[in-house]
Amino acid sequence: ELMQRDDNPLYPNWDQDETAVAERYNTQDPAVVAAELTEAAASLSAAFKRVTDWSRRGRRSDGVQFTIESFSKYFIHDPIHHLHDVNR
Repeated sequence: ELMQRDDNPLYPNWDQDETAVAERYNTQDPAVVAAELTEAAASLSAAFKRVTDWSRRGRRSDGVQFTIESFSKYFIHDPIHHLHDVNR
């Protein structure tokens, strides 16, 4: 939504490992997490339906550029990748 609204927005750093520790991912109730993920997936699906220009750009704080399309592909791939890691 930010990339659709603003021109080439800059996204701050996000340390996923730091967040996992701070949010205590390892102690969260799997049933609650599953419900939250289901709700987030519905919200993401609705957001994708509102995209009007998949080529709009954004950038990370390290300067890496991406588009709504490339970010979406990564965003969809990442949970699949992590599910594979968990099931090892």
